[in-house]
Amino acid sequence: MHVGINLLFLTPGEMGGLEVYSRELVAALATRDDVRLTLFLNRLAGPEWGELAPTAVAPVDPRRRVQWVAGDQLHAARLARRTGVELVHSLASTGPAAGRFARVLTVHDLHYRVQPEAHFGVRALGMRVLVPLAVRRAQRVIVPSEATRADVIRFTSASRERIDVVPEGIGQAPGAGGDAAAARERLDAGGRPLVLSVSAKRPHKNLGRLIGALASIPAERRPLLVLPGYATPHEAELRELAHLRGVASDVRFLGWVSAAELDDLYAAADCFVFPSLHEGFGLPVLEAMARGVPVATSGRASLAEVAGDAALTFDPEDEPAIAAAIEGLLSDAALRERLSAAGRARAAGYTWERAAELTVASYRRALASA
Repeated sequence: MHVGINLLFLTPGEMGGLEVYSRELVAALATRDDVRLTLFLNRLAGPEWGELAPTAVAPVDPRRRVQWVAGDQLHAARLARRTGVELVHSLASTGPAAGRFARVLTVHDLHYRVQPEAHFGVRALGMRVLVPLAVRRAQRVIVPSEATRADVIRFTSASRERIDVVPEGIGQAPGAGGDAAAARERLDAGGRPLVLSVSAKRPHKNLGRLIGALASIPAERRPLLVLPGYATPHEAELRELAHLRGVASDVRFLGWVSAAELDDLYAAADCFVFPSLHEGFGLPVLEAMARGVPVATSGRASLAEVAGDAALTFDPEDEPAIAAAIEGLLSDAALRERLSAAGRARAAGYTWERAAELTVASYRRALASA
């Protein structure tokens, strides 16, 4: 089958888990002999995509919301006609409403409904129109978790039978081994325990309560909190909160870091804490588990699915509970060792090869019903 992969939305280096999903899934699909790919790219895409599959480029700048919408509703359909694909798979929760081809849509989450503050400005309003439209027009909808399937059923017209759950693989797979000493030196960490939390600076990531939990830990045993992840307008609020709670010197806001630098941070971390209020899947939790970093995470929705019994879970709206999980991990070497082993074993079950296999099965169902 000939499939067009709609990547017209992609802004390299600025989309976190969505970019990871796109890159890793396309790479896994490209190795299969039962599907032929053409990648629909915008003008910001790098040459590395052309090493995976043939490409077709549209004059789209996805940083401009109007052009993003035009990419989905005009250019994707034009590229599909020009390249003769049978099916278009849109990877970012929105996709073309018209065109003589089958459609598969990946919906990663419904933050815009479940956690409206997760999106800023007109984007939130646009999502309320474009996501349900794309869901209605797709033959199949792919979601990464049962929790997201429940959200899609709740907030759109999709039936359960039309939604395929396709768990994702490891976001950034472990490298050859990070340099913990180098990371600690860059952070000026001294001998302090290091708590890592990798996420974009967006309100639903709940980093404010994580900072509050840190502030409640007595200064003599307070760890250093490290927050890599791309910046948003919310970051200024987080920095101000850290200052007001008296822990500005105990938090490192790093912004985006390279893959090698992130491996160094994982190697240096004593534990990984992910307090998000809502996730479609939870790639950072898997990344930490795959590296044997003990994890404490929100017990809500998809994060509980991903973590299973291989992590501590807590109520993300309860700052004392977050603080207790952090202190529990840092004070109990046996617990850290158990969760490290359990996390590695659990993460091993999530692969992009399996995700690609289930995705192709969804393509077959879409073509059969088109």
